[in-house]
Amino acid sequence: MFKSISATLLTGLITLLPVVLTVYLLYWLAVSAEKIMGGALQWAFPWAIYFPGLGTIVGLAIIFLVGLMMRAIFVRQVFAFGERILYKLPLVNTIYRIMHDLSDFFSPKKKGFGQVVIVNIDGLEVIGFITQEDINRLPDAFQKPETALVYIPMSYMVGGFTLLVPLDRISPCKMSMNEAMRFVLTAGITGKKTP
Repeated sequence: MFKSISATLLTGLITLLPVVLTVYLLYWLAVSAEKIMGGALQWAFPWAIYFPGLGTIVGLAIIFLVGLMMRAIFVRQVFAFGERILYKLPLVNTIYRIMHDLSDFFSPKKKGFGQVVIVNIDGLEVIGFITQEDINRLPDAFQKPETALVYIPMSYMVGGFTLLVPLDRISPCKMSMNEAMRFVLTAGITGKKTP
């Protein structure tokens, strides 16, 4: 009887946990945007009409406007100049570069970057993501022809390995980045989506 109760509780927890965490993350982002932008709006325009949620709306509008502005060549050049300054600051350089590279990894504009592949390691096959195909961008010791840098994530977000893999051991995998990440991070428990 206790085994049945604990199995039912575990099933309920597994069902609710992703939903609760997703809702909480969205709530946290909205509350944070409201706190930051709402406070800034009330400080900058104390005479203006303010209502709860206005900070979140203004935050989303600013993000959208920045996205529109980045289409202009002049704005991109100014932004690149600002980035060069950030890259010269000691601590900021490290943090900003990591965040920038991580967002680049998931950017839909990067063709071939983050491509899902199957890597054959001595007969074993693992899912990986190509992070760098241009060997000229790698350190000298890694600049070997006919190779690619592949990130092999570990299940349950424990970490992963970045390997320099010969191209003949890499084959394409017909999965989207999201499907592959979900599949790997859950150790295959999610399985393949059924049509």
